[in-house]
Amino acid sequence: MAKSGKRAAAKPEPSKAETPETDKTWLYIVGAVAAAALVGGIVYWQSGPGGASPGEKKDPDLAELMAPGPLEDISLGKTDAPNTIVEYASMTCPHCAQFHTVVLPELQTKYLDTGQARLILREFPLDGLAVAAFMLARCAGPDRYYPMVGALFETQPTWAVPGADGKEKLLLIAKQAGFSKEKFDQCLADKELFNKIVETRTRGNEEFGVDSTPSFFVNGKRLTGEHTLQDFETALGGGKTPSDGAASPAGDTPSQPEGPAGQ
Repeated sequence: MAKSGKRAAAKPEPSKAETPETDKTWLYIVGAVAAAALVGGIVYWQSGPGGASPGEKKDPDLAELMAPGPLEDISLGKTDAPNTIVEYASMTCPHCAQFHTVVLPELQTKYLDTGQARLILREFPLDGLAVAAFMLARCAGPDRYYPMVGALFETQPTWAVPGADGKEKLLLIAKQAGFSKEKFDQCLADKELFNKIVETRTRGNEEFGVDSTPSFFVNGKRLTGEHTLQDFETALGGGKTPSDGAASPAGDTPSQPEGPAGQ
């Protein structure tokens, strides 16, 4: 059964004394993700299986989509809500950050907080830094998962940078969320968690045809369009269809799927 979480600002906690650590864990993460990408064909994901366009993809079987995966699903909203939105995202994807900082607050007010729908975020990292960010969110615990995810997306421009600086900047964000350096290093050294995140990504691609981020399924139906509030309203039966000619709600900016080449 999926657990529920609340999205709120992550509150700083006193940090413990730092201890000297090597970069072996970080090298393991980056190297393993690179290897997994080569095996899984991360460039292949960008265009979809066989070069298929989004319109040619089939919707997954709802029972299979909602079946337990490598990691326990954590819901934002009530677990018994009549509608379920499943999102596959990468923490370093700018369009994923745009959804979480611009569209999600409106979606939460209208559907999640009112008990009409729930959101389940599943990991689909496109690089090693995204894996590390997801690991930190999981290590924060079920009740702090979405607050941590929200904090990481809101500060994405400050830490999602190439090279070794990304790790150091990610550590600064983690400290603001209550992580000590010791806890930070222990989290990133959790190979079991790392493997489960990679397995979640692989399952999303191979079983459900996820090939770009963010990707959404509303009650098992693949969401098309620009991922604005109106797109979700239409999918949930409470909005106008594109043929009605309605403009996007004020404040919504178009969000395009982010592929590996966009990182």
